[in-house]
Amino acid sequence: MDTRTSVTRIGTRVLAAMLLFTAGCKSEKKETPPPAAGETAAKPAAQTTGGKIALLLPESKTSRYESHDRPNFERKVKELCADCEVIYSNADQDAAKQQNQAEAALTNGAKVLVLDPVDSASAAAIVARARQSKVPVISYDRLIVNADVDYYISFDNEKVGKLQGQALVDKLKADGKGAGTIVMINGSPTDNNAKLFKAGAHSIIDGSGLKIGAEYDTPDWSPDKAQTEMEQAITALGKGTIAGVYCANDGTAGGAIAAMKAAGVTPLPPVTGQDAELAGIQRIVAGEQFMTIYKAIKPEAETAAELAVTILRGGQPEASKINGKVNNGQKDVPSILLAPVAVTRENLKSTVIADGFWKPDEICSSSYKNACTAANLL
Repeated sequence: MDTRTSVTRIGTRVLAAMLLFTAGCKSEKKETPPPAAGETAAKPAAQTTGGKIALLLPESKTSRYESHDRPNFERKVKELCADCEVIYSNADQDAAKQQNQAEAALTNGAKVLVLDPVDSASAAAIVARARQSKVPVISYDRLIVNADVDYYISFDNEKVGKLQGQALVDKLKADGKGAGTIVMINGSPTDNNAKLFKAGAHSIIDGSGLKIGAEYDTPDWSPDKAQTEMEQAITALGKGTIAGVYCANDGTAGGAIAAMKAAGVTPLPPVTGQDAELAGIQRIVAGEQFMTIYKAIKPEAETAAELAVTILRGGQPEASKINGKVNNGQKDVPSILLAPVAVTRENLKSTVIADGFWKPDEICSSSYKNACTAANLL
């Protein structure tokens, strides 16, 4: 055999072996495929597990915010994301203060804002500022109007007013006072929810046969201002002519009841409320307040926390959780709407107590023990 031919054949075999080895190495290297349309590329774990979420609540006169919304939200965030940080602020019913708190949260690195606005209209400026930083905004409990919010979590607030109005109409008809005169003490004119409560109540009360002798919108939802409004109504109408009182929440109900007790109104007429505050529940047990609206705040706060963590991680909520769209004047906002429940003395046990919202020993303090016994709560 020619020496050159032998060398050539050996070289060819070596080259073939090298090519096979190289091909084998390439086949073992796993390439990460590009993200499909509509998906985002996977991020390192350090960038997806932690982050900052701002929870901005409007006021503390309504006890639910500090006693239920905040702790349930913070607990759920920590449960879902141990490395997440909640930046919490309460605006104490000051819209300018809330705007400063939102700005501070954004400066501090908040990547999601969960905002319950003091003023539903002026909060649009907060949303616009968050948009500049590409930070999503969840409108919590109260709808932010005329703004590009991402999601809205609340209750069917017009239904709240309908439940309140229907309970009052039914009670007064049952008492033989279906044509009586009532006082309406609505919520804050700067709160979009208050407008919805009011609209829902009027849709039932108007045309029911009841007469509205006096009606007020209560700045800041203040119980003190509600008490003053009720005093004015008693002076104008006479304390013996008021068949019932529509109050938009338990705080205003407490103010109205204080005014009537001070004026010597006996017996107290049926009074509505909302939020199932402890003081409101105790007044119901004692027979001073007729009803309240129980809104399951724990699932509302937990749902907001779940949504905030999902958004923080670059995801979207399950389509099944979005059960409505609410127009805020600028867009139809994808919404999660929970169901409110009317609560009277008769169903306290099966609602707020059964859900663990309030425990019997919390309701039945020393001055309410006899009333609790009569209501079969002890």
